[in-house]
Amino acid sequence: MPEIPEWARQNSWGVRLDWGLAGAQALGPGSAAVVVVDVLSFTTSVSVAVDAGTKVLPYPWRDGSAAEFAAGRDARLAVGRKAATPQQPWSLSPAALRRAPAPERLVLPSPNGSAISAAVTGVPVIAASLRNASAVARWIVQQGWGTEEHPIAVIAAGEHWPGQDVLRPAMEDWLGAGAVLASLVENGAGPLSPEAWVAKLCYNEIEDVPALIAGCASGLELAGIGFADDVAIATEIDSSKVVPVLIDGAFTDAS
Repeated sequence: MPEIPEWARQNSWGVRLDWGLAGAQALGPGSAAVVVVDVLSFTTSVSVAVDAGTKVLPYPWRDGSAAEFAAGRDARLAVGRKAATPQQPWSLSPAALRRAPAPERLVLPSPNGSAISAAVTGVPVIAASLRNASAVARWIVQQGWGTEEHPIAVIAAGEHWPGQDVLRPAMEDWLGAGAVLASLVENGAGPLSPEAWVAKLCYNEIEDVPALIAGCASGLELAGIGFADDVAIATEIDSSKVVPVLIDGAFTDAS
């Protein structure tokens, strides 16, 4: 990876924001923690699974290596949404995870939020969504983070354009990050970088976040393939109190 220039690191701020894996690699070094936001659907699925007592292991690829990874860690493997069966009911769908029996450990592959979470090293990684934004923000401030001395990086995961290794900035992740940032400010964190400040302001100005996400590109995509329930669960704003932190390779509730 090429060296990240200093101007890209947002170093003078206590709370920072960027996009995707490259953003996490730029802001992660020097941060007290990295908060990953992938609303549709990795971090929402993490919150649902951790609510049920499951430890979630992120994995960047949904291929044969994922099954080997899960078997080596005595974990169940989540499959693609449409590949779920009664025998293997776990998938990236939050609605499917809510219906399925809760395993002790679950490998949850995803090319966005999961890949980012698995790639970050050296600092705590926290999974945040609209469901647990306030719980995550309060916990971060309780650790003494989100200050100029102990800055945090909030990463909106984004999506990939179909068939391309190109980031598609996803509105739902921008709003999820904004929800975390708004709660961080309410709890005394800061100062916010200009990038983070704009996301916070955007979130605070929206009257009906669930309706907006249901009508956005990612929401319409999921509804079109029969997973509108996933969008509804993803917009259960502050319904969860869990704080999933990556501990020994698995997201575990630190609250």
